[in-house]
Amino acid sequence: MSGLFEDLFGEVMAGGGHFGHRQHVHVTWLAVRRLGRAEAIDVVSDGIRRTARYAGAPQKYHHTMSRAWVEPVALRMSPEDAGFEDFAARAPELLDKRLLSRHYRSSTLASDEARAGWVEPDLAPFT
Repeated sequence: MSGLFEDLFGEVMAGGGHFGHRQHVHVTWLAVRRLGRAEAIDVVSDGIRRTARYAGAPQKYHHTMSRAWVEPVALRMSPEDAGFEDFAARAPELLDKRLLSRHYRSSTLASDEARAGWVEPDLAPFT
């Protein structure tokens, strides 16, 4: 499974360009679509952790934030979506990188507990 994240990343970046928030959501969408929510959490989290370590910045990995993006993507998946662009048009709120602030206090996300492991949303559940 270790190469799966890289494969998804490569698929999203095939056209070149910058890897920003939209591309991160796209990789997450592909993972959920192909693997389901539970396995996508593992693949995305592990891939981001390894990417941060490879970049020489392992301290940038944040477990709650990595998993927290999988949750709303999975909840908004629809079999009617022909592709990522359909999904993004139907769920544009996911393209707002500040979305997690609707679900978490900033102090919660800043905690060592959230950085190292999963912390449930403390403002509003993912729906």
